[in-house]
Amino acid sequence: MKGFELTTAFQVGDVHIGSGDLFLIAGPCVIESEEHAMRMAEIIKGVTRALGFPFIFKASYDKANRTSIRSFRGPGLKEGLRILKRIKNELQVPVLTDVHETADVGKVAEVADVLQIPAFLSRQTDLVVAAALSGRPVNIKKGQFVSPWDMRHAVEKCRDAGNTQVFLTERGASFGYNNLVVDMRSLAIMRKFAPVVFDATHAVQLPSSQSDGNGPAVSGGQPEFIPLLSRAAVAAGVDGVFLEVHDNPKEAKSDGANALESTKLRGVLKELLAVRKALAEAHATP
Repeated sequence: MKGFELTTAFQVGDVHIGSGDLFLIAGPCVIESEEHAMRMAEIIKGVTRALGFPFIFKASYDKANRTSIRSFRGPGLKEGLRILKRIKNELQVPVLTDVHETADVGKVAEVADVLQIPAFLSRQTDLVVAAALSGRPVNIKKGQFVSPWDMRHAVEKCRDAGNTQVFLTERGASFGYNNLVVDMRSLAIMRKFAPVVFDATHAVQLPSSQSDGNGPAVSGGQPEFIPLLSRAAVAAGVDGVFLEVHDNPKEAKSDGANALESTKLRGVLKELLAVRKALAEAHATP
């Protein structure tokens, strides 16, 4: 596969990916209800529009990889896509959602502007290729168990299927049990062959750390580090930032322990824009 030394830029609606503009992927982890998904999309759009921050809305119609069988998964394919289509049409924002099964790709591609391959499925060749063949841009989340240089093979699967609209998202690597760490070198390594997004909320997740062995396994998190890691990633030169945003993280039905409270979104994004501006000015100075 040739051309890995170059980052291929493309566009999703008004959002430029890989072109040097910083963009945001944000929303609740899962669609909890139509009313909540619409409210979160409206809140995030209001903040990003005021700051001039390009935005793609994200929410999952099905969280098929929950640790416990008793955990909330979402409204399912049909209802979830209906809600995402409403958000897309009424709010005029691009939407992104996960796909877990090759059989779902066609239906999801009819609505979603970007298809996302979950981290646990980043090596699933049939799923990656099916997403690529849909013609939609594909976001592949780097598995917690995959080295950054090996993600070039996932990119290659998309490009060999004829789809160059692919980008990668870093969400941390497993560091022992129930812990993730982020190697900032991975952002530069992966950007040699595709645009890169940093997932600042999953990166502070503590997977299944709150399980007592009896009830449902619940992940913990350290959301206080979301701003710090986001700033570091933007300073490292990422193309975008991924944030799971919720208006009441303590009551969230998925990943609330590592979500960013919506009232804090504006402050975080202002800091990221300041970091990006400082870098641009530094590069422009002889």
